[in-house]
Amino acid sequence: MKFLFDDETFSFETLRSTGFTSYFGADLGEVLATAARIKDGDLGSWQREWKATAGRVAELGKRSLAAGHRISARENLLRASNYYRTAADFLLDNPADNPELAALYAGQVDTFAAAAALLDHPAEAVSIPYQDTTLPGYLFLVDDSGVPRPTIIYTSGYDSTSQEGYFVLAVAAMRRGYNVLAVDGPGQGGALHLQELVMRPDWEAVLTPVVDYALTRREIEPSRIAGFGYSLGGYLLARAAAFEHRLAALILDDGVHDLASGFADNLPPFVMKLVDEGHNEFAGHVLSLLTAVSSQLRWALGNGMWVFGVQSYADVLRTVKHYTLDGVADQIVAPTLIMEGEHDTMLKGQPERVEKALTAAKTTRVTLTVAEGAGEHTHAGALGRAHPVMFDWLDTTLSA
Repeated sequence: MKFLFDDETFSFETLRSTGFTSYFGADLGEVLATAARIKDGDLGSWQREWKATAGRVAELGKRSLAAGHRISARENLLRASNYYRTAADFLLDNPADNPELAALYAGQVDTFAAAAALLDHPAEAVSIPYQDTTLPGYLFLVDDSGVPRPTIIYTSGYDSTSQEGYFVLAVAAMRRGYNVLAVDGPGQGGALHLQELVMRPDWEAVLTPVVDYALTRREIEPSRIAGFGYSLGGYLLARAAAFEHRLAALILDDGVHDLASGFADNLPPFVMKLVDEGHNEFAGHVLSLLTAVSSQLRWALGNGMWVFGVQSYADVLRTVKHYTLDGVADQIVAPTLIMEGEHDTMLKGQPERVEKALTAAKTTRVTLTVAEGAGEHTHAGALGRAHPVMFDWLDTTLSA
């Protein structure tokens, strides 16, 4: 779906941000005005204009708060948080040399924290024990009654954060009576930005401590804890669920069988062969040429260097081979909803592969289409269509 830009990645990221309008994460007029100031495909103008919009809206929030207008302050601050995240979309490939990145991440976190304090339901910043440190996140509660409720653990993706999880899932979930525990794992959000924890493929090492923590909270009903995986989180959650069997249901948005084929499908075949055969210098040269003409590939490889803690594009392609459900998919037993976007160019065909691999679990695969406006990766821009599918399935599954 082309949205405001010819550049495919600019179009998708704008659609992603605009899709949060229903949940107070964006305003259509602000998006249109910002996009009009951005030169198509130009990373500098993308960063500059989204930052300007974020700063302006954050200032509106501060003024409203100072004047005692709580709801106006909250809504402005929520939008500002999403806009700060959007401004940093294409800075994620080189954090050490981009001092702007830390400032934009701080903007996202600080405006969200200020908004969270003004919400009508509890939004508690949490620190979850993990190895010799902790993982940051938020526990979004339906109310402050302390009544145990079904709860969804939100697993972020390749470039998302626990703050974004509020718009992606939490608002819609709380409206339906579900708490949401959103966590930044290694390679994500605060765990990456502030603690320099890089991503790992054996996500059960991450999810199990999160479930342990969830079971200590009286607001969470132990027998009705579900998992939601967003984008690459669709792989991470599924991999973890092969070993962590305390989840009552899984929603994979979208289904990801293996990350390496997602890259390979968007590269000339000989590139993966160069990497496999160890021709690093030649592979790096070819990949640099390809990233010069593809903003999607530039983002995917550049972001991967930081997320995985590696030093080259070739290293990224070697690392992603470890992110696969091969050999473990048949150990997943929780009922699983596999979401699929008809036009998901990033992970085309992967949801069907996940469905076939989950031989021990009861699976449901739902393909949302371009014709209904929901065919993009993670159904960006069409959460009003996707959420009823997810939550109606979850309601039925958890009540069975």
